Amino acid sequence: MATIAVLGTLDSKGEEHAFLATLIAKHGHKPLLIDVGTGGPATVQPDFTREQVAAAAGIDLAALMAKKDRGECVVAMTKAAPAFVAKLASEGRIHGIISLGGGGGTAIGTAAMRALPLGFPKLMVSTLAAGNVAPYLGTKDITMMPSIADVAGLNRLSRVIFTRAAGAICGMVSVEPAVGASKPLIVASQFGNTTTCVTEAKKVLEAAGYEVLVFAATGTGGRIMESVIESGIVAGVLDITTTEWADELVGGNLNAGPERMDAAAKANIPAVVAPGCLDMVGWHGHHDSEEGDLGHQRGRPAFP
Repeated sequence: MATIAVLGTLDSKGEEHAFLATLIAKHGHKPLLIDVGTGGPATVQPDFTREQVAAAAGIDLAALMAKKDRGECVVAMTKAAPAFVAKLASEGRIHGIISLGGGGGTAIGTAAMRALPLGFPKLMVSTLAAGNVAPYLGTKDITMMPSIADVAGLNRLSRVIFTRAAGAICGMVSVEPAVGASKPLIVASQFGNTTTCVTEAKKVLEAAGYEVLVFAATGTGGRIMESVIESGIVAGVLDITTTEWADELVGGNLNAGPERMDAAAKANIPAVVAPGCLDMVGWHGHHDSEEGDLGHQRGRPAFP
């Protein structure tokens, strides 16, 4: 039996999260209701109160709620919830997490999920799941399910969606991934013009007994690679494609942020770095009659 955190604003969406908890219990797992609401009192009894969650970040919740500023309260909970659930996970007290929410609930729920390790089951049922979810996912493997209608009570549609969501998170915690033989892990960066080089290097490294994980240098790929390095599971870095720095320098759309390449140095692990595709910048939606509309236009000189 696994323990699944059911995290949500139990003042406005208590009934819906309680419904999830009941379904999880029926699947043979233990639900743990965590309240992150900052409006009225919780409408169902949580296993962990909002005060306990806020205390994880040293937040005086009573003083904050007295201001009656919903935005400030949501921001505070996006700081407190990650610290709280990360501690539960590190202590082995939860094995998966699920949440339901609109704008505020999604911000809090996914902030908590981003604090959890890669591979840890995470499911966010959200009104925002059909739009641009990049800010909510960050570099983590959060599964997002559209709630279709607003998370506002139980009805013939929401019962179906929430039932499937409960089944999904229970399925996630019920399976044990087969990761294969343990080999030292090398991460590598790749994009278009460097593919041949990385492919050959990958063959050499695998023949030498290493496992190689390749990331596309498309901004998101670089950020995720940095996150994997930070997790502590990486033995070395083959950073053949540093093109994301060109985007960072001149304002391209495929930048990975100013922290790109910091993780390897902080982890003090071997790294081979090359200026692969550093003379290219990515632009969204540029149309060129000779090259065609690629959406992400790649291959234009970064510098005159």
